[in-house]
Amino acid sequence: MPVSARRSTATLAAGLLSFGLAACGSGGTENADPGKPGDKTITVYSGRNEQLVKPLLDRFSEQTGITVKTRYATTAQLAAQLVEEGDRSPADAFFAQDAGALGAVTKRNMFAPLPAEAVAKVPQTYRSRGGEWVGVSARSRVLAYHADSVPAAELPKSVFELTDPKWKGKIGVAPTNASFQAFVTAIKVQHGEAKAKEFLTGLAANEPQIRENNIKIVEDVHAGTVPVGLVNHYYLGEVAKEQGTTPDALKAKLHFFPDGDTGALVNVAGVGVLKRSAEDPDTRAFVDFLLSAESQKYFAEQTFEYPVVDGVAGPVGVPPLADLDSPDIDLNDLDTLDATIALIKDSGLVP
Repeated sequence: MPVSARRSTATLAAGLLSFGLAACGSGGTENADPGKPGDKTITVYSGRNEQLVKPLLDRFSEQTGITVKTRYATTAQLAAQLVEEGDRSPADAFFAQDAGALGAVTKRNMFAPLPAEAVAKVPQTYRSRGGEWVGVSARSRVLAYHADSVPAAELPKSVFELTDPKWKGKIGVAPTNASFQAFVTAIKVQHGEAKAKEFLTGLAANEPQIRENNIKIVEDVHAGTVPVGLVNHYYLGEVAKEQGTTPDALKAKLHFFPDGDTGALVNVAGVGVLKRSAEDPDTRAFVDFLLSAESQKYFAEQTFEYPVVDGVAGPVGVPPLADLDSPDIDLNDLDTLDATIALIKDSGLVP
């Protein structure tokens, strides 16, 4: 590996780890020996929440007889882990929460190009330029709000309005969450780094209520303890399911920012295959399964995300994916994860 590449790799790992994201997780993969191609066992690093995707991974194993050894942690933690492990990683596939982390690992030349027939199932908007990763489900950034506390007429038309002092102490954010990090990167891509710094500084000055994840934000918005929160759309359905009700019955509602605002970024969860597993039929079967009609239906009905393969109906209760007024941002450009984390840390949103 060239000196410049080693330095870049070390910078990403160090940046993520210094952000309080020491690589860790569950799933029994630590110090595991890499499997052999076709041995009916694969190791997946999953930045997707275990509660959301474990039933799907279990279904894959039941249908194929392939055992999935899974390490669950945040997407940023696992991106750091992969970079730190390099060629020694036991991972066969990285199932990430957002395109930015997949892009960051792609930049380190760690993924093998996916088969063209698999990549072709997904619109170009939701996959990498070189075919190193492919989106498997899509989600929109939204503002969750408490319907009794925030009248619809007072909702901001742009996410940048949340730096106004009138929102002081009223905003829930999860700055260590991969989706928030990708959103900040999108600000840099669409408006430049100075605008991203300005937004983060203004947000921090408004003393937001910091939460660990999107689910906690939506739960608190529903309870009325946080008036509004920046989240992904599908967590409203997840919280409703947890509480044994429907999204319409929750006090928390979703506001989709209009006019191509950065706050309406549409991102994807996706998968990349490590080079060591490029020819592994079991890992290939895993990618094909995530893109199957069965899995796409699971994402729509069980995790309330948007399918990215044609022919599968989207989740109920939200606008169709094609109708979303999302910003014109190439997801391939969200790959500066280390620089974004540095910006968030410097803003004071994270100690």
